[in-house]
Amino acid sequence: MMNKVTNILLAGVGGQGILLASEVISEVMLMAGLDVKKNEIHGMSQRGGSVVSHVRYGEKVYSSIIPEGEVDILFSFEMLETCRYLPLLRENGRVIVNDWKIAPPSVALGKQSYPANIPDSIKQQFPETTVVSGLDLALAAGNAKTVNTVLLGALSNVLEFDRELWLTALRKMIPERLLEVNLKAFASGCLIK
Repeated sequence: MMNKVTNILLAGVGGQGILLASEVISEVMLMAGLDVKKNEIHGMSQRGGSVVSHVRYGEKVYSSIIPEGEVDILFSFEMLETCRYLPLLRENGRVIVNDWKIAPPSVALGKQSYPANIPDSIKQQFPETTVVSGLDLALAAGNAKTVNTVLLGALSNVLEFDRELWLTALRKMIPERLLEVNLKAFASGCLIK
């Protein structure tokens, strides 16, 4: 039997909680008894630059870097960053994307325009795409900073792991004072199919 490694690429911009999300995912996989490797590329994350995290899990994982064309799930926190990393997805890969649009400097300065119809374009290439209104759900949960937790809830629907593992990982990783609102945000993400 071949060792199946599942590859999740998290993408977005600095300040969106990508690194915490990758920690939570990794913790879930560890608690499930799997080997996990994680790698983060911060870039100019402190200034709103691109942030990428590779999470790989399976019976045995030998490298933390996902080979090009082998991403199973592109888990993206911003529309344009999703487009940047689509070429890394395997054929029939899955996309979970937040509908948030953050204008890069060239757009903010008026030198370029933000591309239109990104969700439709993604769905044409990868039909298994879920678009999440992360900010709306986070605000409804009580805190705009819980978008990452909303998205983790949506991801948990795709991955076949017991919900209690996710809740345990969240309780372990999130400070007590922020836990209740994050659990509420996670629950709202779990409703997304």
